[in-house]
Amino acid sequence: MTPVDPDRRDHAPHARHLSGDHPTAGGASLEEVADGVFAWIQPDGTWWVNNTGAVLGDGHGGPELFVVDTCATEVRTRNFLDSLAGATDDAPVRFAMNTHEHGDHTYGNSLLPDSCALIGHPQMRANLAEDGLIDGCPPAWDPVPEWGDVTRRLPSITTSTNLVVHSGGRRIEVIHPGYRAHTVGDLVAWLPGERVLFTGDLLFSGLTPLVFAGSLDGAIRSLEWIAGFGPDVVVPGHGRIVAGVDLPRVLADHERYYRFVLATAEVGRAAGMTPLETAFEADLEEFDEWPDAERLVMNLHRVFADVEGRPMDVMAAALDAVTFNGGPMTTHVCCLG
Repeated sequence: MTPVDPDRRDHAPHARHLSGDHPTAGGASLEEVADGVFAWIQPDGTWWVNNTGAVLGDGHGGPELFVVDTCATEVRTRNFLDSLAGATDDAPVRFAMNTHEHGDHTYGNSLLPDSCALIGHPQMRANLAEDGLIDGCPPAWDPVPEWGDVTRRLPSITTSTNLVVHSGGRRIEVIHPGYRAHTVGDLVAWLPGERVLFTGDLLFSGLTPLVFAGSLDGAIRSLEWIAGFGPDVVVPGHGRIVAGVDLPRVLADHERYYRFVLATAEVGRAAGMTPLETAFEADLEEFDEWPDAERLVMNLHRVFADVEGRPMDVMAAALDAVTFNGGPMTTHVCCLG
């Protein structure tokens, strides 16, 4: 096996880059971050292009897989599952979980085996059941994503606190932080024996975080919570793998951004501005270099709504993000898949 490019994995220890042996499309790679623990990393990590993962265990009937999230499109999910099968001698997928409801992590659920037990948070399950984007994405992105032959599949097992899955000697802890953060129903997968943490979108490595479906205050709280695991390897929802030694820097980047959003919202509301007007007046400074900077508008909509004690208008937030961006937001979910 060839070593993982250090720039791709942020110095994650022991990671092995498997894409040379198991060809993938669009530059995605399957990386073994611990013995039998895999991360599927999809560049460039921007809109609709997520990371997933899997854990190989020794079940009652032989080797079996626990999968963390699927992908947005049929093509991307099949690439992930095919590469995983090649790396594990076709070990069956017995369990899977969704870290949250957003389509880049869930639309490929229907491509999992029918016999697979799918785990999620109750609110995540309810939100995915009502998600209309899987039936056709609006032209807020360019090119407009095409999901392919996928259908809505909801978790069959739900947990609002903690759940432990045992696969032979593997212990996989599925944990909710206890409050809204990226969404209401965020779950992480923690492997205490291997010290690997799959965070879903509680972390974006090298990209602008998105918190429009959750809470900025909760997102800040979750940073200390993530640090408390003391992981050796972190697989974020988007972007590069993060080694434990690099985690404090990544968490500090997130906190600076979140506090910037909160401070910007306070200035905008005091001046009687809308979230869009506030975003246009803001100086992004260091955050201007992060991909998907237009997410500032959606994050501001979240803060305004929470401070004013009202539901957030998701459609208005998306339209304002398009306006701020000067046109549809860019995605490579189809053209690189």
